[in-house]
Amino acid sequence: MNIECTRFKVKEGKSERVDEWLAFLKMNMKDVLITLENEKMYVETIFREYIDGKEYLYWYSIQGEGGLDVQASKHWIDNKHLAYWHECIDDTYRPVDLKTEVVMIPEKIQELMR
Repeated sequence: MNIECTRFKVKEGKSERVDEWLAFLKMNMKDVLITLENEKMYVETIFREYIDGKEYLYWYSIQGEGGLDVQASKHWIDNKHLAYWHECIDDTYRPVDLKTEVVMIPEKIQELMR
């Protein structure tokens, strides 16, 4: 099981597009959830934060081993999601992986994730 929380910087002037992106994901949740199954993505959550006038998105995820990489997906929702990603995420900023210190998932839930 892979548990991550990573911070990505949003490109300057792209806040409104991020609003659209997040609304798009919410409006198409049925299809989003279908693609998560192929990725063995058990939990994926996006957080948003502003620090010193800069905008950041955080991805928190719990993923099983051997899932399909989103980049390899042919599903329309993933293609649209990646298009927003490339438009909105600043690739000159090195993403920050937060360090996992404690994982609190009941054993019976962990068994279902394997």
